[in-house]
Amino acid sequence: MFRISALALAMCLAAPVASATTILFNDFSSLAGLQLNNAAAGATDGSSRSVLRVTPSQFSQAGSAFSTTAVTLGANVSFSTKFAFNFNGQQAGGADGLVFVVQTVSNTAGGIGGGIGYLGLSNSVGIEFDNWNNGGGDGNSDNHVGIDLNGSVTSVALNTALPVTLDSGADLFAWIDYDGNTDQLEVRLSGTNARPAASLLSYNVDLAAVLGTPNAFVGFTSGTGAAAANHDVISWEFRDTFAPVDLPEPMSLTLLGVALASMGLARRQRA
Repeated sequence: MFRISALALAMCLAAPVASATTILFNDFSSLAGLQLNNAAAGATDGSSRSVLRVTPSQFSQAGSAFSTTAVTLGANVSFSTKFAFNFNGQQAGGADGLVFVVQTVSNTAGGIGGGIGYLGLSNSVGIEFDNWNNGGGDGNSDNHVGIDLNGSVTSVALNTALPVTLDSGADLFAWIDYDGNTDQLEVRLSGTNARPAASLLSYNVDLAAVLGTPNAFVGFTSGTGAAAANHDVISWEFRDTFAPVDLPEPMSLTLLGVALASMGLARRQRA
């Protein structure tokens, strides 16, 4: 006989409905909806996949790709996103990384090299996946993830103990979630397509105050300097509210109906 606890039933009834996806690229065979700036372009990688190449493996480049129109973010400018990416074709050690950015300035790219295409983009938050050591601001590490604000590449939160090597040439997966109700920004990173339970970085920030508006362009920046790599985004999903991608789905209404019917039948059999 099927049984469901009162607690499980309450959790099911209270479970939020997942947000509709605002942006979804299972691949980048079409770049419709994206504004490509400077060095950014569509490309075919070594596995014959259509990717978004934010910068090619050429020296002294900057590139960015943002939504062509501003996205109106949800309650207190909340959002959730997931993307797969790959650094390949390294020259002189590979540099300088990829940044996921939410910004309100315009569709543009920032500084080259250590600027990672993000330097100078005010009213923004950026999560950098940095494969070059530019000194103390990078934690003296050429394999780190950091949270950046307002176009500065001096991270307000930094992790140098990554579970993966950014320059490995392997596909990597990132999840970024911001809950405007708690002001909590969380970053996850994995070498497999399975969302980690624990966050790699967690930082408390009033993003509504940083952006100054709920309307923002979302996308990626990258840069190369005296070293270079192809900085490829393979797939991307963005949700305009706090609805973390790859969390277990709440119990469906169909299953809930079966559970309630079973509970009613059990009560009648005991009567």
